Amino acid sequence: MTTLRDLPSVEELLQTKNAAELIARFGRPLTLTAIRETLDKIRARFSSGQITVLPLHDLILAQTDSLLTSWIKPTLRPVINATGVILHTNLGRAPLSDATIRAMDTVSRGYSNLEYDLEKGVRGSRLIHAESILQKLTGAESAMIVNNNASAVLLVLSALANRKRVIISRSQLVEIGGGFRIPDVMKQSGAKLLEVGTTNKVHLKDYEEALQDGGALIMRAHPSNFKIICFTEEPELKDVVDLAHQSGVFVIDDLGSGALYDTAKYGLAHEPTVQESLAAGVDVVCFSGDKLLGGPQAGIIIGRRDLIDKIKKHPLARAVRADKACLAGISATLLHYLKDEAEREIPVLKMMSYTPKQIKGRVEAWIRELAQGEIVEGESTVGGGSLPGESFPTYLLSLTVESPDKFLKRLRAQNPPIVARTANDKVLLDPRTVLPEQEGSLLVGLKNVFNDF
Repeated sequence: MTTLRDLPSVEELLQTKNAAELIARFGRPLTLTAIRETLDKIRARFSSGQITVLPLHDLILAQTDSLLTSWIKPTLRPVINATGVILHTNLGRAPLSDATIRAMDTVSRGYSNLEYDLEKGVRGSRLIHAESILQKLTGAESAMIVNNNASAVLLVLSALANRKRVIISRSQLVEIGGGFRIPDVMKQSGAKLLEVGTTNKVHLKDYEEALQDGGALIMRAHPSNFKIICFTEEPELKDVVDLAHQSGVFVIDDLGSGALYDTAKYGLAHEPTVQESLAAGVDVVCFSGDKLLGGPQAGIIIGRRDLIDKIKKHPLARAVRADKACLAGISATLLHYLKDEAEREIPVLKMMSYTPKQIKGRVEAWIRELAQGEIVEGESTVGGGSLPGESFPTYLLSLTVESPDKFLKRLRAQNPPIVARTANDKVLLDPRTVLPEQEGSLLVGLKNVFNDF
């Protein structure tokens, strides 16, 4: 009669060739933990009657191998984005240019002069990196980089608006992804909100009255992830800035998406640019690095030197500072703009500039390779809280399958995972967001799913 005494001990298993191979791959401590956990599961299943025969050494170690593999499998993995959403927040927003990736890789492989002055041989400041590029590119007096735009807004308000009344339009008290709310961030910084206007209408006189009521500065938060349409009114930014300066207060502009190019050139609505904010006289501008700018995650702060200097000295600046990889990457991305090569090198801008004819050709090539599907018209979007409601024409690979949801699940199980979408019981894939170097993997993944489906 089989009893738990027949189960091999941990030590017996460790003496086998298979265990030696596991130790070589995973290390002894982790392998030992996995063997113990595997044996515990077998004992529990045997005691509960789920199994009546105890597995042999090879099967136990095979189960241990599977357990170890699941433990070390990365949770953060590259995927193929076939959704047509360019700045897909859930999929990591902007893919990076080759030069940006090289810069981040190079500076991460060894030591760097992150905070070291090579000329003087003394400690330097990480805050200088990317600053001169931003000055040349935008004309700003000063600049600094932090780890994301939410940090940038929090830092700016903490440094410049603590215990001060900050005037902001009610139409701009937005909530973006993850429950991030502008009013909450303002309160966290110690600023006191002074709301003006209504949800759909704010007039210049509302700002004027708020300034007379003790407003110490004005903040604009660009409502990048929604639109208020029809019965609306908002004063021009320059008029707000001029009014503020006449009253001796300054203006902060949380621009969000960080456009340096006019998006209207791609057939989209105009997205306010960084240069336009500075031209309007805004004193401090904050924006993201990984949205329309097309770089790594970062928060970029530019503006008046005296105000930026004060921001740099605030204690919170150390808590939200950017690391060496971010600084190298954002510098490389900004250089594309400075060298007038951004549309050729930055994936986000390349995706936005694809013509329907180019995309149609890619879908036709996919259909020939797969001998499956049909080509249909569709729409791509920018995403990432940029240009809400805007889209541009595209062509899609449309697949008719028995169960679209199961098909999508199988696609996500491929290596690399493929993320697509469905509409009207069809599986749809948009070439606009599939990187050219990923096309081979996409087609292999699709063939695998068709073969197994």
